[in-house]
Amino acid sequence: MSGKGTPPHKAKGPPSTVKDAKRAPVSSKSKLEKKPSEEKRTSVDLAKITPSVSSKSKLEKKPSEEKRTGVDLAKRTPVSSKSKIEKKPSEEKRTSADLAKITPSVSSKSKIEKKPSEEKRTSVDRKQKTEMIAPVAQVMSADEKKTTRVAKCAGDCDAQDPGAILRLTLEKLKIKTVDKSESACKVNDIIHRIMDHMKKNTECFREVKDLRTGSYYENLKISNPDEFDVMLTVPVNRVLVQLFGDDGAFYTVALKRGKHQLNRFVHEEDYTISAFKMLKDFRKEVKACVKSIEGVEVEKKKKGCPAVTLQITGMRTAISLDVVLSLEVQTSWPSFTNDGFLIDGWLGTKEKKKYKWEPYYLVPKYEGKGTVEREGIVAKDAWRISFSHVEKSILKNHGSQKTCCEVGGARCCRKDCLKLLKHLLGLLKEKQPSLSKFCSYHAKTTLLHACCTRTRDSEWEASNLSDCFQLLLEDFERHLKDRKLPNFFIPTQNLLTSIDRKSCEMLARCISEERNNGFPIFK
Repeated sequence: MSGKGTPPHKAKGPPSTVKDAKRAPVSSKSKLEKKPSEEKRTSVDLAKITPSVSSKSKLEKKPSEEKRTGVDLAKRTPVSSKSKIEKKPSEEKRTSADLAKITPSVSSKSKIEKKPSEEKRTSVDRKQKTEMIAPVAQVMSADEKKTTRVAKCAGDCDAQDPGAILRLTLEKLKIKTVDKSESACKVNDIIHRIMDHMKKNTECFREVKDLRTGSYYENLKISNPDEFDVMLTVPVNRVLVQLFGDDGAFYTVALKRGKHQLNRFVHEEDYTISAFKMLKDFRKEVKACVKSIEGVEVEKKKKGCPAVTLQITGMRTAISLDVVLSLEVQTSWPSFTNDGFLIDGWLGTKEKKKYKWEPYYLVPKYEGKGTVEREGIVAKDAWRISFSHVEKSILKNHGSQKTCCEVGGARCCRKDCLKLLKHLLGLLKEKQPSLSKFCSYHAKTTLLHACCTRTRDSEWEASNLSDCFQLLLEDFERHLKDRKLPNFFIPTQNLLTSIDRKSCEMLARCISEERNNGFPIFK
């Protein structure tokens, strides 16, 4: 022995101390006992000791070390899988930072836990990425689904089965989601700009409001979203509305004496509002607004047309936008409507009363020569009545039962029949230019009359598309042969008056040939 004193922790005895363990290899079956003074040794010391221990040796753990987590053990696994290392009480207080320092020596199979803040950050990032990708994925999937449906219908289509041909045609007429979205956004932007311009720069149009009408807003547009109709309405109160002509569709509007924003357009002798003057001013303001919008041009004025037509280019689909001036009248509907609008048996008496409480609209449109005078007023200063807002509403809520075409309800084919009739009429007009005076409004009016005749949803079941379409075509043929198609709201007005009998008979014959030969024009 040396003459110097031996520290207590280096006293002689079995190789249970740390230095002894390093100096003398222990057999695989031996157990190393640790003294109390060594309980404060850190886990870093143990990590240094552990590699020299035989793969079969077992280091006993003290009771205080049993509370150490499985993560600590997993991160200090250079020791053989069979060996067991005991932990001292002092090691229980080791922080996660110490563990992080030890981790590099862990094998590739070990698992590193993420902090809660990192988990939240990662999940937020994933969510944001998903939200950005989702709209594109939805658009693509919708268009891909359409392509798949068309291909499937074409594969299943029997050339001799009219029903199969009609279903395939309907699939082809559906508008692509991406085109619909792009067109609607562009139209909305232009309309908002025009309205802002009117409100800021004019006195007579500062109370203008927009009313979306036409086939696009009725969900009846086919093939391409290339035509839009938007009414810009000006409210008029305390006015006198009087009949102009005999059929009940045209009227004059007179302001009651006093200050009014539309006084600049009235005739001094009778205070009637000149439709011609007001439309001229309206057109001038629309042109002033859109001249700074790239890709928008104003079409040349058409005789008797109440709209300012804008041609919009620079997109996938060129658009024709009709901006229509109209007066909103908050009085009872004219008496000429009393014998029309026969929806009692179809939509119910309550619905009819509700609609008749709504305002009606007057647009600056006339028929024939604008210089024709009646009681001192020329035709070009008259206004035509419009119920396009009611048409849109009843076509959207078209079932005799509230659940018709809704989720969980039975589906009908009313709208499908109208789409097919509009498409058929368009194709026939392309083949026969002499049929150019016929329009989609004739097809819509035919359907509205048919709905009042065949009122039950069961008479328009989607599974009976072929039979229902045949019946609608027979109705249209009958109107054409009689050369009489009453206005749905004002039955005294015949919508076919301005079309000669020869053209009506030719169209009726073309439709008959198509329906009797399986619609070759659709193939």
